[in-house]
Amino acid sequence: MDRTEPADVQRWVRGWRVMVLDAGMLVYPAVTVPGVLQHSAGNAAIAGCVLVAVFVGCYVLAARAAAQRAPRRFWPLLGVLAVLFVAALPFAHAEAFFLATVVVSLAVPRLPRYSGVLVAVVALAALIVPWVLWDAAGWTQAVALVFTVLVVYAFAEAVRANAALVEARAEVARLASEAERTRIARDLHDLLGHSLTAITVKSTLARRLLDTDGARAGEEMTAVETLARQALTDVRAAVSGYRDVTLAGELARGRELLRACGVTADLPTAADVVDPARQELFGWVVREGLTNVARHARATRCTVTVTESTVEVVDDGVGGSPEEGSGLAGLRERVKAAGGQFRAGPVRPRGWHVRVTL
Repeated sequence: MDRTEPADVQRWVRGWRVMVLDAGMLVYPAVTVPGVLQHSAGNAAIAGCVLVAVFVGCYVLAARAAAQRAPRRFWPLLGVLAVLFVAALPFAHAEAFFLATVVVSLAVPRLPRYSGVLVAVVALAALIVPWVLWDAAGWTQAVALVFTVLVVYAFAEAVRANAALVEARAEVARLASEAERTRIARDLHDLLGHSLTAITVKSTLARRLLDTDGARAGEEMTAVETLARQALTDVRAAVSGYRDVTLAGELARGRELLRACGVTADLPTAADVVDPARQELFGWVVREGLTNVARHARATRCTVTVTESTVEVVDDGVGGSPEEGSGLAGLRERVKAAGGQFRAGPVRPRGWHVRVTL
């Protein structure tokens, strides 16, 4: 590899990072405590604060279970959180519905079919229950609940879309590799089947004629040599897709590759500005640069700039390792052999570039 590829492309939605993101929900238990102290006193206030503290502990465990995809632990903990919210109502009054915001935010991404009904019911309860029991308004709690759940739901959908995109990229790469193997296998079978059969038959005939008709045997062996050379030519033609590199072709293939990877491509539409003698080398630069973007960069945009004497590939991805992999090392050797200059490295504020000048 030419860049340091993470072991898990979903690293921002798993492990300790998701726990950091989930920690933002702890602001709601924090703002519930002043409500407990406002509406309760003495032992009641202590009991209310203990309930909130237990709620926080259960939330941390539930968030960890969700991050680890452990439903057997998550759902019982979510039930405990719901019970603790109800138990906190007499102590915190309307402010207890901040705890409901946490409960609903955990439940909605995992109950998408019932999310609308769940949010509507709890939001109405935040308005009605405080008004009926304590003659207080719960508008703040209801609005906080609705908008917080919307943000959490949007984040969860983004996570699902990202996972689907990663799977799609892997599937595109697998299908492309399988299609190429199928093409090679088909071409080799069609090309070599007849040639090798003819070579076998003529070799057997030449061996039989060797003692009785040397001239005829020589003719047959000449035919075998001709068939072998033709078969070799056909094999080279069949696998030429691996070596036939042109700038125009690589720009066309690269545009499709970036599109399949979800990367915005800013590529030239023509390669006429480049001298024909340089087109193959520039094609190798584009191929290697765009392959690295698709495999390792996790970029959103990639730009290829081509002039008469230079070609440059720039992306806005995560950058790369200072150590070159085999791909960039091989490209550097090609450029050196052509008498050109090769540069590759990170760009600011983020990204990576490969530039070749002849």
